[in-house]
Amino acid sequence: METQETTKIQYTAKDFKSDQYVRWCPGCGDYAVLSSLQKVMAEIGIPPHETAIISGIGCSSRLSYYMSSYGFHTIHGRGAAIATGVKVANPKLAVWQITGDGDCLAIGGNHFIHSVRRNVDINVLLFNNQIYGLTKGQYSPTTKKGFVTKSSPFGTVERPFRPAELTMGARGTFFGRLLDVDLKTSQMTMLAAARHKGTSIVECLVNCVIFNDGAHSWLAEKEFRSDRTIVLEHGKSMIFGKELNKGLVLDGFNLKVVTIGENGITEKDILVHDATCEDTTFQMKLALMEGPAMPIALGVIRDVVEESYDEGVTNQIAEIQAKSKIKTFDDLISTCEQWEI
Repeated sequence: METQETTKIQYTAKDFKSDQYVRWCPGCGDYAVLSSLQKVMAEIGIPPHETAIISGIGCSSRLSYYMSSYGFHTIHGRGAAIATGVKVANPKLAVWQITGDGDCLAIGGNHFIHSVRRNVDINVLLFNNQIYGLTKGQYSPTTKKGFVTKSSPFGTVERPFRPAELTMGARGTFFGRLLDVDLKTSQMTMLAAARHKGTSIVECLVNCVIFNDGAHSWLAEKEFRSDRTIVLEHGKSMIFGKELNKGLVLDGFNLKVVTIGENGITEKDILVHDATCEDTTFQMKLALMEGPAMPIALGVIRDVVEESYDEGVTNQIAEIQAKSKIKTFDDLISTCEQWEI
């Protein structure tokens, strides 16, 4: 018998670009995330017709128009609910949810935490520019306390949400973070998220040039980025800095930055990152580091294996079917109450 070899299609980023004009403001950080996502999808190799992009409402949520794949631009805050339905209805689809800090954490807050708790196998890109951009500059759930906006002319008095806390508090199995101008780390993080089985949350630190320009400039400045951020990779020492001479150690229960070569500190003293630890305590400390005393963590912070919601549903159905005596429609009818007239 003759066998026909099947050649795996090699995709490029262009295969995932739609013919739609990208309607974001020039200089918006969303462009970089879109570009990284298209490159990652090409590397993953899942065909466009087996990919679905689900978005809510907001500047970031327009991304579904710019992808050559299935897409659904839903209503405000409901992207997680729609994405859950899509994945459960067709588990073979690769489902990505695109959302913003307002869409996801305000009106969509309950949908967000419950999709994370259920561990639905979807990949969530949470664009965080700390402002409502589409509706012209109101403060959002991640806006820093005291920040002056159109809806807080004297400065907001509210403390902001921190996406990592919400994710891990909802027993999330994957949390990563990227910075729009760091394309290498962005693609590495998205790729890990795509390969994770379950809900993957990637916080995307993006700049809004119109209503909150420079929100992440402290990190984004190329000259100082290496000293102000640390890219975490599982199994690798937590070393950072322009000279790769800084690292993280434990000082009691707290993290501390040290310099390798000073005070007898060597590379062996530097902590090794464990993204797979089920206990969130240490990962939370890493995710919540704030400058200027500590670097901001980028990359994959948490990546734990756990049964996904759609796997659980599929496995439950198979288990019940195996035990059931009803195998056909006729079997079902015979179990119903019957009488003769």
